[in-house]
Amino acid sequence: MILQIFLMIIGFILLVKGADLLVVGGSNIAKRFHIPEIVIGLTIVSIGTSMPELMVSLTSALQGHSDMSIGNVVGSNIANLLLILGICAVMKNLKFKKETKFIENPIALIVTIILFLLANNNFAGQANTITRAEGIILLILCIAFIIYNIIMAKKGDEFDGISTELVIINIKMNSPRYLIKAILFVIIGIVCLKFGGDFVVNSASEIARAMGMSEKLISLTIIAVATSLPELVTSVVATKKGEIDMAIGNIIGSCIFNIILIIGVSAIIAPIAYSVSYNKDIIILMGATLLLILFPFTGKKDEMTKANGIIYLLAYLAYTINLIVTNL
Repeated sequence: MILQIFLMIIGFILLVKGADLLVVGGSNIAKRFHIPEIVIGLTIVSIGTSMPELMVSLTSALQGHSDMSIGNVVGSNIANLLLILGICAVMKNLKFKKETKFIENPIALIVTIILFLLANNNFAGQANTITRAEGIILLILCIAFIIYNIIMAKKGDEFDGISTELVIINIKMNSPRYLIKAILFVIIGIVCLKFGGDFVVNSASEIARAMGMSEKLISLTIIAVATSLPELVTSVVATKKGEIDMAIGNIIGSCIFNIILIIGVSAIIAPIAYSVSYNKDIIILMGATLLLILFPFTGKKDEMTKANGIIYLLAYLAYTINLIVTNL
């Protein structure tokens, strides 16, 4: 038990440092190529911070632990929205860009609905199974989402009505050394997040099992929160540094990639047997995503306020208490 606690502390240190390097490197790359930070957050940063979920879900799928594979993704997305975005909103009002408000938030809801439908259909006579064919469908959606982000990298400012006629050229930013350093920061940051996530997840899982918790409860709480730590630290650091677009993009992008990339890859490697007991959790995730869509249209225009953040945090507390009570 002492060794597991020590490894968990090491994991936290790696996560904190990795998140900081990833935010700095990602932000510098965005500035170097004049790419909107929301795009970096939705792609490089969100995929990087989703590495722990990917590793856990892949391992679970290969070892036949379907509950952990699904629970990890659903639980992580719930934690990403209700817990992490809630904390960021309490720290500072989060202003949404037009593409986030009208496109990315709805996409997050749509892919969640698609997951619910794929998990509960009877495709090819395989009831409640996410098949390899369905995994391919999710990966096609993943490719489409990446293409969308590439397009928005060129059209994002235009979409938001931001003038790009005047571009101030920074000699330091245009130097090869600046770019190499930024890329190294991103790579080292992702590596630290990967190993930090592994240490925290493995340690938390062993401690939880020693306490006699069910696999579903472990995946929806301990593992979900542990694998969401990179998103938590990255988004909190980004919010503190005023990189609001990256903080929002990281969370929304991670939620989307967790479903279309992680579930897609896992299902292709090994079809995932789905337990209908997760339907309630996916419906809760849909509700949380729907709230995210509504927030910019209510209260302070185009912003998720501190009050909205408190609503999210209280909802996550209620969800966690209900999970513990019903699964112990």
